Amino acid sequence: RDEGEAWLSCRSPGKPTLYGSLTRRGLSSEGVPDIVASEGFVVGEITKKSILISCPHENVSTKFLAPYTNFCRIQQKSITCLDISSGGGLGVSTSTDGTMKIWQAANGEIRRQLEGHVYDVNCCRFFPSGLVVLSGGMDAQLKIWSAEDASCVVTFKGHKGGILDTAIVDRGRNVLSCSRDGTARLWDCGKSACLGVIADCGSPVNGIAVGTADNSLNLGTPEKAPSEREIGTEGKILLLAREDKKLQGVGLQSRQPVFLFIGSDAFNCCTFLSSTYILAGTQDGNIYQLDVRNMNAPIQVIRRSGAPVLSLLPYRDGFIASQGN
Repeated sequence: RDEGEAWLSCRSPGKPTLYGSLTRRGLSSEGVPDIVASEGFVVGEITKKSILISCPHENVSTKFLAPYTNFCRIQQKSITCLDISSGGGLGVSTSTDGTMKIWQAANGEIRRQLEGHVYDVNCCRFFPSGLVVLSGGMDAQLKIWSAEDASCVVTFKGHKGGILDTAIVDRGRNVLSCSRDGTARLWDCGKSACLGVIADCGSPVNGIAVGTADNSLNLGTPEKAPSEREIGTEGKILLLAREDKKLQGVGLQSRQPVFLFIGSDAFNCCTFLSSTYILAGTQDGNIYQLDVRNMNAPIQVIRRSGAPVLSLLPYRDGFIASQGN
């Protein structure tokens, strides 16, 4: 709006925060708003969908992007997790109101409500097929659902605490879960049975990720021959983001520890950028980029603010991070 204002702040660790504002003065003949910044900030390129703001004193700039779609009616309360199917057609999300819904990614139209967990649902993800959903909740249950008719196909029981994250091995014959009970477990979908405890950390495991290990890594040898129901676990490493400030790597088939890295605070999430590079985010706002071949020191520590890093996702040549601010 004309004379409309937006607040700005620029925060560098260890320095006082700079505050300012943006004001719109009108519209150019091309339909692009004319926006000026208060002292200390400079407005750069403006398009109908983005605005570039810099703070010369701190030598930083940020491009703010307008969302091209807003879905306001899918969930009524905070969204705790979401995923998009491999074909891009469907979304699934969970909320603090205890609901889990499947919706059209194009227009946000709700297709199904998945009902069956008791208490909050913490995590949800599509299988590679895009027709099936895996979810975990505070009721310590792991469930598999049909995205087509909303039926619960399988319920896995075995965890003693709320399930905080899940991962799918290859095409989904086996799945993984981690819990507040400190364990990560491997499950066989066909027989709906637990194939084993991959790790018992003695501290809640907030997030997991599974990836193909770099050839140079020694993943250890299983103490006993793996079940023939284990599909696709060979050569894989499981990352565990732990509440006790530790990021652990475990050989998925061997169940043997591969590395342990100690961070600045509780680890909330982790992901693979490649077979050698991994990312992990902490409660105090640090994102660690690490090389699995040398876990003595991080490649870099990225810190934008002290807000908790809640999720990480590889994207093109970089990644997307969400924070609790």
